[in-house]
Amino acid sequence: MAEARSRGYFGIGVEGVSKSANVGALLRTAHAFGAAFCFVVGAGFDARAGRLADTANTPEHVPLWRFADSDSLSLPQHCVLVGVELLDGATDLPSFRHPVNAAYVLGPERSGLSPAMLRHCRHTVRIPTRFALNLAVAGALVLYDRLLQHGRFAERPVGSRGEPSAAPVVSTHGPPRFRRNIPGWRVDG
Repeated sequence: MAEARSRGYFGIGVEGVSKSANVGALLRTAHAFGAAFCFVVGAGFDARAGRLADTANTPEHVPLWRFADSDSLSLPQHCVLVGVELLDGATDLPSFRHPVNAAYVLGPERSGLSPAMLRHCRHTVRIPTRFALNLAVAGALVLYDRLLQHGRFAERPVGSRGEPSAAPVVSTHGPPRFRRNIPGWRVDG
């Protein structure tokens, strides 16, 4: 099975989550979707307990950064922080244009992201559900939506009986093209 190729990079993390198994499941999901990094902020994450759900042992393959609080959170340059939260003013996930380079942060199911973390977020998205989802499920939906948007997949058929169109051709670098004068060093063979 070929790995899906997408543009840019992403990371995903949590703030204030106390259930290590939920964090472990999210890490495994992030690893499966090709995360460049994962992070925990102010979370009591126990790696041994998390490994029960993270059978891929993600921290062995993907950097896992730990931060004491939202003010100490440090992301790569030009990486946009996106909060995932059930807020009235948040953009519904199906309508959201994912940044090419993004870090997604999720909070605990009961209390959500802290006001301090929300101030650091450039965007806030919500999964249009009636109530909060499990942390790993919510993370998986966000990452799947990102993959659909930034991945390189064939267009879906118009009807349910139609065949998908051919997969898009991934561009490769070809020979140089010169608009006017071909330089003397260029010799066609």
